Amino acid sequence: MGLAKSEIFTDKQNAISTFAKVFGHPARVAILEHLFATNTCICGDLVDVIGLAQPTISQHLKELKNVGLIKGNVEGTSVCYCIHKENWKSMKSVINTFLDQDITTKTDCC
Repeated sequence: MGLAKSEIFTDKQNAISTFAKVFGHPARVAILEHLFATNTCICGDLVDVIGLAQPTISQHLKELKNVGLIKGNVEGTSVCYCIHKENWKSMKSVINTFLDQDITTKTDCC
């Protein structure tokens, strides 16, 4: 398997790529939507809401947590998850800056 050579790209380029990757699976998007809709920490109902097996949900939660978009608190024998508000705002700023770029040429060059 080849190397990604992420060191040759800027921190911003790597961050955008990482966020795009985490949004690249509909289960992770569904998890985020549910966390926003409930506006509280969620412990065990994601399996029922999303409709995937617990190990699959856990893997998606791990990916979202690794990127820093969610955080988890241990409560008894379970972990409760919620949106990491500061990191969410930071991610939005990075993505919005990238998406707000406009084409400045006056003619269609391709």
